[in-house]
Amino acid sequence: MTESTSSKTLGLTADEVLTTTRAVRRRLDLTRPVPRELIQEAVTVATQAPSGRNQQQWDFIFVDDPATKATMADLWRAGLALGNPYEHHGLSIPTRGSFASAEWRRIRSSLGYLLEHLQEVPVLMVPVVRVPTRAELRTVHGQAHNWGSVLPAVWSFMLAARERGLGTCWTIGHLAYEQEMADLLGLPFETTVQVALTPVAYTIGTDFKPASRADAAHFTHWNRW
Repeated sequence: MTESTSSKTLGLTADEVLTTTRAVRRRLDLTRPVPRELIQEAVTVATQAPSGRNQQQWDFIFVDDPATKATMADLWRAGLALGNPYEHHGLSIPTRGSFASAEWRRIRSSLGYLLEHLQEVPVLMVPVVRVPTRAELRTVHGQAHNWGSVLPAVWSFMLAARERGLGTCWTIGHLAYEQEMADLLGLPFETTVQVALTPVAYTIGTDFKPASRADAAHFTHWNRW
């Protein structure tokens, strides 16, 4: 969608949207309300995402009620306080980046900012996938089918949000308290699985650039590992 079809879009090319959709934390505008109509536009784009067998078994719960957001933020912080599950098992995190880098220090700083201000973000989104039963996720096949049905829709929403001047990021801290979040949001726990908690806000400025990444050749394999 370009400026000619909607005055609310930035008019970025597909490659620009794909390479400048950042995990936005510190540059979320906490003071500017986000119209529900704008979010609905992004959801309309997300409905075109592919899903397994075209079942479209995902839903997005958007929350703009201040009291509910405050409780959601508390659950998220409580989950983060539990620490890194890799460390509990003496494992290192697989990564192409260095946790000693300046970029990682910036990420930690921006995460700290979100830790203080998550409840102030205008809208919080919890994407969920519908399942017949949670036993569906006990096999790799079941996980791949269900995550593959919801994650493209979430990413499409994030890309559509970026084109409309909105920032998002993917967080999962609250999943340690998924039952409590389900109770708060009225979700049927046995037949819905939460996959993230995503803040949604206008960004402070829209001049996002491609981020530092490992060389693309490092990700490419031909015929075998």
